[in-house]
Amino acid sequence: MNKGENMADEKKINDAEQTAEKETKKKKKLDKKGEIDSLNAEIEKLTTELATLKDAHLRTLAEYDNFRKRSQREKEATYGDAKANTLKTLLPVLDNFDRAADNKTDDIEVYRKGIEMTLAQLGEILKNLEVESFGEVGDEFDPNIHSAVMTVENADLPENSVAGVFEKGYKMGDRILRFATVQVTN
Repeated sequence: MNKGENMADEKKINDAEQTAEKETKKKKKLDKKGEIDSLNAEIEKLTTELATLKDAHLRTLAEYDNFRKRSQREKEATYGDAKANTLKTLLPVLDNFDRAADNKTDDIEVYRKGIEMTLAQLGEILKNLEVESFGEVGDEFDPNIHSAVMTVENADLPENSVAGVFEKGYKMGDRILRFATVQVTN
């Protein structure tokens, strides 16, 4: 082969290589553009999903806040209703005390009987509210329910027992409403 043919062949090879290189670059560009488009689509999808989840989260927070506020209002209403119902049951007792105070009779037995009936009425109300009294003379002293304000010597009662009651204690179930104020034997 002569030199001219060699050069022509080299030029053809060079041109073919350049064309192949251009084609490869073009393909890579297309591949990168496709990859970029794919990534942009994924970003768009994730952005939409994030916005949806954010909205759901905010709605859940709002629902919880509304639930909390509603529960607080219901609790306050329940407390008010319970208080009103309890006081409503005590009003007849108050009426009876008013009648006793207005009674101008000289008969002490009639007056005493009225007071006893009013006390019985109050005791029935407390029983209906499941309130029990405690703290009787002779009971064993229990610092969990009794409040000792003084001690005395009493041979008729065992040591560490209630010798006198200044104020009865009251409980509702296991809940102490008021400790019994008592006198205790040594």
